[in-house]
Amino acid sequence: MSEKKTRVDFNAPQSLVKRADTVVEILDISRTRLLIDALEDELENLANDEEFRRRLSDAFYDDRIDYDTVETILGREEAMRMKLLRASIDQSPAIPQLEDGLPSDDEFYNGEIPEWTGANPSVDDESNG
Repeated sequence: MSEKKTRVDFNAPQSLVKRADTVVEILDISRTRLLIDALEDELENLANDEEFRRRLSDAFYDDRIDYDTVETILGREEAMRMKLLRASIDQSPAIPQLEDGLPSDDEFYNGEIPEWTGANPSVDDESNG
């Protein structure tokens, strides 16, 4: 099954069109084929460019582009990573809830609260033994 096509018309500098026409004549391909190949190559280069990827992810995280657009440009695996990251960024951190409030010091330390004396027990034990 062939992909649905869209007609695109645009103006280009005459010198560029002449260069393209020379290339298509040498390669024995259509101007359309040359333009499609060049566009595909450029999009592939952009998908691998770190600055473009940063801008793409910023647009995705800011809701300026949707998941399907990211998937079309970067592929399913990378788009899914970005989707999962965005979901984790959007989550509010959980606020711990204690049913009975904080325990008292006596409850927490089980009634015995040791005092720090500044002495190192392992050193004292070695010198006494």
